[in-house]
Amino acid sequence: MSDVTASVKANPSNSVNGVRSQFLEYFNKNKHEVIQSAPLVPQGDNTLLFVNAGMVPFKNLFTGAETPKHLRATTSQKCVRAGGKHNDLDNVGYTARHHTFFEMLGNFSFGDYFKEQAIEHAWNVVTKVFGLPAEKLVVTVYSEDEEAAALWRKIAGLPDDKIIRISTSDNFWSMGDTGPCGPCSEIFYDHGPDVWGGLPGTPEEDGDRFIEIWNLVFMQFDQAKDGSRTQLPKPSIDTGMGLERMAAVLQGVHNNYEIDLFQNLIAAEQDVYGLKTNEENIGSFRVISDHLRSSAFLIADGVTPSNEGRGYVLRRIMRRAMRHGHILGSKQPQMHKLVPALVGEMGAAYPELGRAQAAIINTLEQEEGRFQRTLGRGLALLDDATSSMGKGDTLPGETAFKLYDTFGFPVDLTQDVLRAKGIGVDEAGFEQAMKVQRESSQASWQGAAEGDAIKVWFKLLDEYGATEFIGYAKEASEADLKAIVVDGEVVNQVGEGQKAELVFDKTPFYGESGGQAGDRGEIRFAGGAVFRVLDTQKRAGDVFAHIGEMVTGEIKASAKGLMEVDSVRRSNIRSTHSATHILHAALRNNLGDHVTQKGSLVEEDKLRFDFSHSGTLSQAELDAIEAEVNSVIRQNAEVSTREMAPEAAIEAGAMALFGEKYGDTVRVLSMGEALEGGENSYSVELCGGTHVSRTGDIAVFAITSESGVSAGVRRIEAVTGAAALNYLKAKVAIAQSIADSLKSTIEKAPERVVALQEQKKSLENELSDVKKKLAMGASAGGAAEGPEEINGVKLLARVAEGVPAKDLRGLIDDAKKQLGSGVAVFVAVNDGKAAVATGVTDDLKDKISAVDLVKAAAAAVGGKGGGGRPDMAQAGGPDGSKANDAVDAVRGVLKG
Repeated sequence: MSDVTASVKANPSNSVNGVRSQFLEYFNKNKHEVIQSAPLVPQGDNTLLFVNAGMVPFKNLFTGAETPKHLRATTSQKCVRAGGKHNDLDNVGYTARHHTFFEMLGNFSFGDYFKEQAIEHAWNVVTKVFGLPAEKLVVTVYSEDEEAAALWRKIAGLPDDKIIRISTSDNFWSMGDTGPCGPCSEIFYDHGPDVWGGLPGTPEEDGDRFIEIWNLVFMQFDQAKDGSRTQLPKPSIDTGMGLERMAAVLQGVHNNYEIDLFQNLIAAEQDVYGLKTNEENIGSFRVISDHLRSSAFLIADGVTPSNEGRGYVLRRIMRRAMRHGHILGSKQPQMHKLVPALVGEMGAAYPELGRAQAAIINTLEQEEGRFQRTLGRGLALLDDATSSMGKGDTLPGETAFKLYDTFGFPVDLTQDVLRAKGIGVDEAGFEQAMKVQRESSQASWQGAAEGDAIKVWFKLLDEYGATEFIGYAKEASEADLKAIVVDGEVVNQVGEGQKAELVFDKTPFYGESGGQAGDRGEIRFAGGAVFRVLDTQKRAGDVFAHIGEMVTGEIKASAKGLMEVDSVRRSNIRSTHSATHILHAALRNNLGDHVTQKGSLVEEDKLRFDFSHSGTLSQAELDAIEAEVNSVIRQNAEVSTREMAPEAAIEAGAMALFGEKYGDTVRVLSMGEALEGGENSYSVELCGGTHVSRTGDIAVFAITSESGVSAGVRRIEAVTGAAALNYLKAKVAIAQSIADSLKSTIEKAPERVVALQEQKKSLENELSDVKKKLAMGASAGGAAEGPEEINGVKLLARVAEGVPAKDLRGLIDDAKKQLGSGVAVFVAVNDGKAAVATGVTDDLKDKISAVDLVKAAAAAVGGKGGGGRPDMAQAGGPDGSKANDAVDAVRGVLKG
């Protein structure tokens, strides 16, 4: 048992889980709402790749764009820094405190308390909750923030020499060039004079003696474009404490990888890889433990490995860990075997890990299998490319790109491999070669910041409240028009022919979400004015925007409208949406629990469902899934919905979509009856969409296609109801047409097709035999004759029109038998192109090489190269008209 393990066992409150719990409990007791960690994929923020700080989910609250539900909050927020501006990937495994995944503990005040209470809370937590001795603590403040310095003296009793003034931007935080900003105050822990390092602000500040454990941000200014600052009307507090850092301090270690969480993960790695840690391999164990966390949490939040965007970053992380597994001697996928250990360590705090465990294991296993197949070839190419290089040399960017493009080596993996040799990588050259992929990657996740436009919608949310959705029960209703938005601006009226977005106090129109398309329809006003709704979207989360144009008349804000949803379209959408839920359950029943939804599109005439699974589905699997969905439809079971707290719904067995953040209450949709009997429903999921009343309303379900979307993600497209009937009728019509052309019935058409295929194959074989005989009997000049002799060597040379290239090998073998001793050359001409084969009998192959002969022949028909063995070689060329020249080229070689 390690010292850390024994220490934590003696004092569980110092464990990672204990530190997290104590922090949240303290602030909960001090009137802070405990907010569940947001998913790692930012919700409604296209400017970030991942959530990389604890305040990210609260950004709109700090800017004032959104009104907070709670004035105080506390969280333990999942964070990833492995791409974009905040990228710690290269440092992981080589430093004591860098991670790609980490937890940020924080307390927040949205216009409630400010500096004094923030400092008081911080001092109470570190000295009373965690019991750190005051003499071990040092704080920094922004050099101009005398108020904070005075408060530290008053509350903590710290002398001036332990309140360090920092004049740089390190102690002044801003969200961007403009907007909320303010001074910071950091808390440092002193490990003592035995550890090298100096105070913050000194030349030795990068040492390990003084470690930052908490940062308090005092948001008190609003910065304008000209750099001037004005006081915010409601100053706020944003703090961040690295959980792993605090656990290291409390457990008496200097390296985060020595805390209980990582020690337990590394112990599991030793079992899986069958290897003990030592000074040479500890870096690999640490990389794997860190990257395991990042990979698992990203997958649990809906990210899948791919070659662009967030999926590319995930693949980089996974493959870097897998490469270190290879260094530890792993020849087969192993990383997925560590998932149960991770769930055991962190699953209680983050239940999404347990729910996604099967999907995480499947994704890791499949990705490592793919990587293992290419790793050896990639490393061989890298070794070959650097064989003449030495320390200080640089690998060309084009080679690094080839490794990425052909073998799936992210550039940082190439850099990681070469670091040990002291060889660098031409990053500029790599970036140039990657330009198209990188731009595509960025486009997949990074959109233009919505800026002032989003503020308009949050302002409307504050002014009028959330739009009440009444569309579950109604498809038509009167409502009061609250606002008209044109080109991102609120206006007073809109006239005929103008496009606009209308906001009402309530609506039967469904706003696009959860894959379900937004409703269309019409809104009628007094005086004959009509607004045609072409789409319905949700803005600022809860404001329904009815997007369309004024067909006739004009309207002003505050008008009353009669809202009418296109009921036929809505009915069809209900059918396709309900079908996706049944399909999801059928996929899990037939393929396994690793199947999870990765995206969907629900429209009136079709549905598209993306799900996690590796490998093409067989026709038998597709038939079984389609049959199961239709069997549930035929149950005509009642579809029920009820509202519950999300945690209670999930505990009751409802499927939640990975990466989704749910509100205080959710709609739980139960559909169908369990196939094995009993009282359980066939499908239970969280969903806010519109659905059928009974499964029989879907009528019929038909799969139209199955395909791959990306590594580990498949897609099924299908139709329901009338669209499905039309699809099936069209297939029957095609089958009938084929049967008619075969003068057969539909039932007997397959037998007739098989018979025709066998007949065709027999005729092709007969034709091939005839062509071979003709080829053996005709010389290069066209006349039937025996072999010629050149320098005492017999040569059988033939030009074979219409003989498939694949048959040349057999012709060479026959010719060699016929010759006994000699050389054979055949040139097959098909579609204007030439294929060449040369053969040399065994008694001559040490003197004459078939490879030399075929290269000469290939050059005559415009080809390059050629390959094979001394007794048999093949090549090709684009110019079949030069077939006789190819034979002459062989003659020339034999003549010398």
